[in-house]
Amino acid sequence: MFNKYLSHVVAAAALMLSLSAVVARAQSVQISGKITLRQADGTTAPAQNAVIDLYRTDITGKYETKTNNKGMYVHAGIPFAGTYTIAVSAPGARPTFSTGVKVSQQPTNDFTLDPGDGTRLTLAQIKAAGTGGAPVGAAPPASESKEDKAKREAMERERAEIEAKNKRVTEGNEIVRRTFNAGNDALNAKPPRYDEAITQYREGLSARADEPALLTNLSEALRRRGVDVYNVAIKNPDAEAKTKGLEAARKDWSDAATASQKALEIIKMQTAATDLAAQTNQSQNRLAAITTRALAMKFVATKVDQSQAPAAQVAYQEYIEAETDPVKKAKLQADAAQMLLDAGASDQAAQEAQKLLTADPDSIDANRIMGLALFQSGDKAKFQEAANYLQRFVDKAPDTDPLKQSAREALEYLKTAENVKPTKTQPARTTGRRRG
Repeated sequence: MFNKYLSHVVAAAALMLSLSAVVARAQSVQISGKITLRQADGTTAPAQNAVIDLYRTDITGKYETKTNNKGMYVHAGIPFAGTYTIAVSAPGARPTFSTGVKVSQQPTNDFTLDPGDGTRLTLAQIKAAGTGGAPVGAAPPASESKEDKAKREAMERERAEIEAKNKRVTEGNEIVRRTFNAGNDALNAKPPRYDEAITQYREGLSARADEPALLTNLSEALRRRGVDVYNVAIKNPDAEAKTKGLEAARKDWSDAATASQKALEIIKMQTAATDLAAQTNQSQNRLAAITTRALAMKFVATKVDQSQAPAAQVAYQEYIEAETDPVKKAKLQADAAQMLLDAGASDQAAQEAQKLLTADPDSIDANRIMGLALFQSGDKAKFQEAANYLQRFVDKAPDTDPLKQSAREALEYLKTAENVKPTKTQPARTTGRRRG
């Protein structure tokens, strides 16, 4: 009977959503690729210490990096938005360039250089040369042998392939930029246009499936739409419409968890940034993915599949560890305990509540969660302790607390159905901040 009653207690808690600002943060990306140098025999070799100049052309800006001994280069911390010209030069090589590049997450831009005089191009020289990306430097020979002609044609074909690849990357960058901005506009509108935002993000992901910024914001939009759909469905008197609405909400939450998990996996594989600004952006992007994953997993564990409670607890633990503010950290710990309680994991919820009580025996949330967790366990030997914790919550919680009435009803059930009356015994006080 207590389980039937508890379902009423849990249902009394309104489905609430934390509208954390995870979509308005600055996004940074990285660019990478490989530079090779044509050899006399027609083969290519990695171009060591080649210089890659990234000129931002929509506004003034410049970044640069060099290749390693394998001809590979990478530069993190590039602003998500913007149009760039990429110029490549190396000792003993003719420089080349590519224009109109809109950089996003790890776009690959490979270049093959021909032998030349080692010129390093300025943006002014590139503008004067035009936008074709043709090499600048030593002029081609006036005449060539059959063998040299074959090598030149092979080089031209390879160059054409590289330019085509870079063009596809550039076009993909434009799609990602456009859909990212349009999706954010829809998501941040008042009221939010969730369907539009989700459509935009998914269009961007069709161009680049491994773009974490799009995946993170898609997760946010799906989760929030799921909450709206759920809250409408739960009040629908039409049984069939209600069922369809609940199914749609559950699918949104499951898809949100999948998207945020993928985003976090991609971010964790990124090369660590070296400069402070890029490190800050990487940290913000990582926290956004961690946040959206934890919030999505909360709904998966409590509304979709309770067997996912351990996975949700892991997600919340990473979220808690990423938070540096003590007050916010304590709030997240309480949220994690509540999530476990709502998922039916009463033993785990009690363990998390005990951590909070050790730090602060007067914690309102911890007393409520501990009392309900002990009640939910079904172990009548724990009912006395459950009543004690619930009474402390009722005594300390303000009348405006929406869960106070539910706790009173639970206490009344324990008194009348189980003949259990709360005592005034207080737990031993430990060090920690007192919270109201």
